[in-house]
Amino acid sequence: MPNVSRAIILAAAASLAATPALAQSSDPAWLDELSNQLAVEKDCAVEYYINIQEGQLGARQTYEARAQCRDGRQFDGFRTEPEILFTIEQCGVQVC
Repeated sequence: MPNVSRAIILAAAASLAATPALAQSSDPAWLDELSNQLAVEKDCAVEYYINIQEGQLGARQTYEARAQCRDGRQFDGFRTEPEILFTIEQCGVQVC
């Protein structure tokens, strides 16, 4: 029976690895603000977010996310409080 248990565990691990991770926020209101800003400034209809990060820089809250637009473009948006607007940069081709 140990081989059956191991096979089940390996199958479960493989299915989890194949499932894309959906980024989530503890306070999703800032993602709505970023979506609105992207729509106005970049004509981007956000389909989903990648690599959502919230953190602290000293006593200030920081927010960062990569947005995938319906048309295939991607933008990085970041903001450090007390700033109201996000700094938005379009993602380009990267060479290592």
